[in-house]
Amino acid sequence: MNTSIKHTLLIVPGLGDSGKEHWQNYWLTKYENSRKVIQNDWDRPILSDWLNKLNEAIAAIDGKIIIVAHSLAASLVAHWSTTNNTQKIAGALLVAPADVDSRSHTPEETWNFSPIPLAELDYPSIVVTSSNDPYISVKRAQFLAEQWGSAFINIGPKGHLNSDSQLEYWKEGQGILESLLTIIEAEKLSN
Repeated sequence: MNTSIKHTLLIVPGLGDSGKEHWQNYWLTKYENSRKVIQNDWDRPILSDWLNKLNEAIAAIDGKIIIVAHSLAASLVAHWSTTNNTQKIAGALLVAPADVDSRSHTPEETWNFSPIPLAELDYPSIVVTSSNDPYISVKRAQFLAEQWGSAFINIGPKGHLNSDSQLEYWKEGQGILESLLTIIEAEKLSN
């Protein structure tokens, strides 16, 4: 796999941050050109605060960015994309989006991220879900992908694709990232 990507990979964790056994942290060590958004409070997320931190992280990066968001961060990216200039965003990998619109799927501290914006993203993206993710149904994840104009991949029963899923460097995810890079290059050539 290509470990030096010409764009900056911006790792955007969800609720509770991504622990040391989370694939996002493995990717931070694997990909030379990667950075992580750091939130002030990982356990009591406030949408406006998280948007500010995401915006600061994006503003601090020169050149194009590929967002790699997990769980609550997928909603965060959708919110950010509806109110900000997305010109720097080359693409996004939106992994295991948490359905903050569903009180039966997500904890109360995430509900201030509802409603999830359904506007089409103006950059290439892929939504990845698991068939047994406790935080979203496959049908809902596919619906979000359709609304956002994203490609959609269901990788089977692997939980919430977090530390508990024990994915480590998540080779399958690296392959999906490569697919996103191919989509970005193809779109660039067609414009």
